[in-house]
Amino acid sequence: MGDQIKIVKTTSENKDFIALVGALDKSLWEAYPELKSNYWGNNIIELNPNVVIVYVNDVAVACACFKKYNKDTIEIKRMFVSVEERGKGLAQNMLQELESWAKEKEFSFAVLETLYKQKAAIKMYQKVGYVITDNYAPYIGLENSICMRKHI
Repeated sequence: MGDQIKIVKTTSENKDFIALVGALDKSLWEAYPELKSNYWGNNIIELNPNVVIVYVNDVAVACACFKKYNKDTIEIKRMFVSVEERGKGLAQNMLQELESWAKEKEFSFAVLETLYKQKAAIKMYQKVGYVITDNYAPYIGLENSICMRKHI
């Protein structure tokens, strides 16, 4: 019997989202202790109505959200899949859901930022059509940042 996977649209006030973002931050600070002061402010999520959470067998295992970057572009934020669930396509499923949701709201592009050590994430983003682009604000001049863009 296979796992039961469910993607739920919610807000940043969802307790499962808050817990997953805590796990994301912990993993990032462990991987990049030198960057905490440079990046902390870029990862604060104000009240956000554009959140998705993936549940596997009713357990929250992955999350992501988007926020408006400019009039025709969203920025993908807080993309995280728990270690035990990686490699199963959940991140791609969340991206599809967020991109569809953004298209419904008449956005045309998505941008995102990730860090240079996130090799698997960069490869996955490229696989689904994101291309590396010049760093956008607030990541201009931050050498550890990899910024990507996609027409949705």
